[in-house]
Amino acid sequence: MKDIKIKDSLLRVSSQRGFDAFVQVFVDAINKSIDGNLTPDSMHQLSADQITLLGWNFLRNEVLEGGYIQLIHNGYGEFIFHNPFGAAMRAWGLVELGKQIVKAGKYYERYREEIEQDMSYDDFMALYEQMPEFDDLDDYFVEKEEQWTEQIAQYIDQHINNFATIENE
Repeated sequence: MKDIKIKDSLLRVSSQRGFDAFVQVFVDAINKSIDGNLTPDSMHQLSADQITLLGWNFLRNEVLEGGYIQLIHNGYGEFIFHNPFGAAMRAWGLVELGKQIVKAGKYYERYREEIEQDMSYDDFMALYEQMPEFDDLDDYFVEKEEQWTEQIAQYIDQHINNFATIENE
C-alpha cells in the first residue's frame, strides 16, 4: 500500500467545512498518489479501503450529475457492479447504499450494452425516457447522499490509517 500523507492542518480545515470536504481531502490525496489514473496496476498500490473510497467518489459524482445511466455510460458500471463495491459499502455501515447497488446492478446487467454504446447526445438523453427504472434509484441517491457522505466521513475517521498517514506540522 502506498504511504499517502495528509497534513493534520488540512484535515482540521476540511472538517470545519463539512463532511464532503473532509472526504474529498482523502479522495484527492489518493488520486494524487496514482496520478489520477485508476488502473489495474495502480489498484495494486492501494488498500481495499482506498479503492472503495475512489469508487464512492465515482459513484457520487456521476449519479449526482446524471444518474446511474450516466455512471454506466461513462464506463464506471463494471467497476461499481462487478467488484465487491456494494459489499464494501455494507461493511462500512452503509447498508441502504449496498442494497441500492444490488438493485441498480440488476438494471445495469439488463441495459449495459445499450447504455455503454457510443451515441449522440440526443440518443444519450433519450435513454432516461427509455429506462425509467433508474429514476427512483437516482432520486433516492440524491435524497440520501448527504447522510451517506457523513457515514463515509465517520468510517474514514474511525479507520484513518487505512486511508492515509496524518502528518503533524
